[in-house]
Amino acid sequence: MRIPTFPRQSSADTTVEDRPTASTTPTTQRDDRLPQRTSVAPRPSTVTPPRDETTRTIPAVRTETQRAASVTQERPAAVVETKPVADRKPRASLMATLGLIAGVAGALLVLSGPLMGYGIGVAALGLLLSIGGLLGTRKRHVAGKTDALIGLLLSIGAIVIGVLALTGSLYWLGTDMQPVNDLRQWLDAQFAARF
Repeated sequence: MRIPTFPRQSSADTTVEDRPTASTTPTTQRDDRLPQRTSVAPRPSTVTPPRDETTRTIPAVRTETQRAASVTQERPAAVVETKPVADRKPRASLMATLGLIAGVAGALLVLSGPLMGYGIGVAALGLLLSIGGLLGTRKRHVAGKTDALIGLLLSIGAIVIGVLALTGSLYWLGTDMQPVNDLRQWLDAQFAARF
């Protein structure tokens, strides 16, 4: 990379006559085939007075933060202020919502007793939908992570309780029992005397 250099003007009496011209250079044999050079009248030069070394100031070194702050202050307010981007309203994930609904339905079907087999199937569907809803909420402007987590927990709980009840590990729940009717009779017995 070449660094440009500029001629230094040492005194005010430098004139155009001191510069060499075409007449002072040695002439060679002229060729008519080449275009002739025409002499251009030199422009009058303006000579600046030499600077006094004592009045010369060296600018202070600024950091990038100071440069950025000075640029921001120099710009007009209309240029600095940008229009705020309208934030999109977050939308709920459809899969997370469906996973929550299927998880609640599966848990209720499992706890009903006779519909336990169907409840396990609905809970498994709710589990898949909740996982899909969790993956969908990773994107920006997609809400519903809490719905997906609740649906996931309810689905896993319904599947575990349903499998344990089908294998006979839970004495209080099975396909031949009516827990809803038993709960209704127990509630009637508790509150019958009070009302």
